[in-house]
Amino acid sequence: MSKSYNNTIPLFVSEKKLLKLVRKIKTNSLEPGEPKDPETCTLFQIYSAFASASDVAAMREQYAQGIGWGDAKNQLFEYLNAHLEAPRERYNALMEDPAHIEAVLQKGAERAREEAAITMDKLRSAAGLGRFI
Repeated sequence: MSKSYNNTIPLFVSEKKLLKLVRKIKTNSLEPGEPKDPETCTLFQIYSAFASASDVAAMREQYAQGIGWGDAKNQLFEYLNAHLEAPRERYNALMEDPAHIEAVLQKGAERAREEAAITMDKLRSAAGLGRFI
């Protein structure tokens, strides 16, 4: 998948949009019951990026048994949705409160300035330069 081809799945899209995007993932024309190669399957690659080793092994076995593409897409969606639900809620809460984000950024900038000032004083001292006012 490539963003330049407009075929990515943003992590924080709504549940409905996530389902739509997962269902649009291209698959080959193998029928249910026919073994499928997980190594060449985008669905399996995405699933593997999120799933535990035991879940990946179980999905690999389903591919060997000939899982239907609709079932594979549904399992991928359910797995992604379950793992992204809490981060999606946090993201939406943050996006609804830009003042909070700005406050956190300002606090971080202040801390960074304090750290930088100490480092700059050390550098000026080592270089034999006085503090510029």
